[in-house]
Amino acid sequence: MSLPHRVSPSTAAAQALGFTDPQTGAFVPPIHPATTYERDDSNRLISGRLYSRADNPTYDQPEALITHLEGGAATAVFSSGMSAATAVFTALKPGDHVLVPNVTYWALRGWLRGWATSWGLDVEFVDMSDTGLVEASVRPGKTRLIWAETPANPTLDICDIAALAEVAHRAGAVLAVDSTFATPVHTQPLSLGADLVMHSATKYLNGHSDVIAGSVTTKAEDGLWASIRTVRNQSGTVLGPFEAWLLLRGMRTLFVRVAAQSRSAQRIAEHFSGHPGLEAVLYPGLASFRGHAVAARQMQGGFGGMISLRAKGGAPGALRFISRLRIWKRATSLGGVESLVEHRASVEGPESATPPDLLRMSVGLEDTADLISDIEQALA
Repeated sequence: MSLPHRVSPSTAAAQALGFTDPQTGAFVPPIHPATTYERDDSNRLISGRLYSRADNPTYDQPEALITHLEGGAATAVFSSGMSAATAVFTALKPGDHVLVPNVTYWALRGWLRGWATSWGLDVEFVDMSDTGLVEASVRPGKTRLIWAETPANPTLDICDIAALAEVAHRAGAVLAVDSTFATPVHTQPLSLGADLVMHSATKYLNGHSDVIAGSVTTKAEDGLWASIRTVRNQSGTVLGPFEAWLLLRGMRTLFVRVAAQSRSAQRIAEHFSGHPGLEAVLYPGLASFRGHAVAARQMQGGFGGMISLRAKGGAPGALRFISRLRIWKRATSLGGVESLVEHRASVEGPESATPPDLLRMSVGLEDTADLISDIEQALA
């Protein structure tokens, strides 16, 4: 059984595209731990599957659902967000020029500056929120990939996906977007012109802080897509069957979770905007936020569940503030049902480009008034 063609994305997610097991009538897909698959007496693969490093039946439904939500042609799930992101770059060739944001996930930045550069990619960092600067940085015949992240981690910088897609395509390059913070609930980068969209599925897609996973979705099953799938197969960065099953379970509540988190984040950001105990509140939903107009144009139904606060007193002030929080949990990661806070500069180390007074806050599903009261007492 499948859903009618025209249903809302939230319905598609809640019903996992209307999945029903044809043998049992179960609404929940089975887990397939098998690593290998039988051939018939003519030596032909019975199911078309050879080995689970290349594919696994438990991937089918989560990949199909992500593809549907993103409006793409195909999706591949990976063992982590990092393995999903690096697969895109690894599918390129040594000597290719790539443009990446100045503000991006620190682990990916480290990988690009280290392994990717030594392997032979020509990596250039640029302010991705400045489309003109990006266009000026393109090298005709050399630039193969523009990588965008919006909202960006951890300053929530916004870039114009549609404008960047035009820049990339004029240069014969591909635009890939890390849409982890936005989620398919708020943004569909492929509909805005992007060629690839990546998620750290550990975060909002799963949403329960119990799975490490990643995904890449393509607009077209072209040569680059074939290379990305080959990278997953040959590098072995495959998702475990149980993790794939948990990912699908998490995505069934994606829309209600993200909608509630976004509403709460908006209230918190508005409440603390201009607060005397803070230097700044960074949130795309604030009219005063640089990039708000672009965010309002390409995000629907809200601006996400991530807020960054800049505390008074630099790093000591930020650390003193989070030491006093009682409801917000001091922990890495984001997108789960519990609210988390992290001093990013401490985690990223001495080479961090994150302002030392910045605190990244992932709004969970607790009562918004409780979260506000906790911040108030920590600032008092």
